[in-house]
Amino acid sequence: AAHLASGCKPKEQWRIGTEHEKFVFCRTSLKPVPYEGEAGIRAILEKLAAETGWEILREGDNPIGLKGERASVSLEPGGQFELSGAPLENVHQTCDEVHRHLEAVKKVCDPLGVAFLGMGFMPTWTRDEIPHMPKSRYKIMREYMPKVGSLGLDMMHRTCTVQVNLDFSSEADMAMKFKTSLALQPIATA
Repeated sequence: AAHLASGCKPKEQWRIGTEHEKFVFCRTSLKPVPYEGEAGIRAILEKLAAETGWEILREGDNPIGLKGERASVSLEPGGQFELSGAPLENVHQTCDEVHRHLEAVKKVCDPLGVAFLGMGFMPTWTRDEIPHMPKSRYKIMREYMPKVGSLGLDMMHRTCTVQVNLDFSSEADMAMKFKTSLALQPIATA
């Protein structure tokens, strides 16, 4: 409880942060894009870094994300791109941030024949078709998930989401925002 209470802020300091995940696919085959290759995830990250000026994040020699403008792009287990947005003052700024990001990835990916799709679940790709990203923690997760259930690997590789992070002034304010978000989720999903 003390940890959560330490996050309380006065209203004038509140910020909103969004996380926006999307599938990466080849426009001609409609299949997921592999990590390696001329139009692969590695190449996309490197070209996106050159386009935006963002710093490449690496695990060993492998690009696994980007960082810049108080935000980041990370790779999910199946190659999904996630924009973890900066803490911003309002939803209009988050909308602008996502649009700038999507314009940059479109500029980089259009010549490669690659596109992005923000969709909750990818029903047409099997787990075997989806590439594995070269992040050591994902290897650990791939080995662990089948031991504790049957759908963990599908969650890791075949899902995308949009998330929001909100500041709060008190436990009651946090609870009200949580309840409101739960009530709005079915509408947003529909």
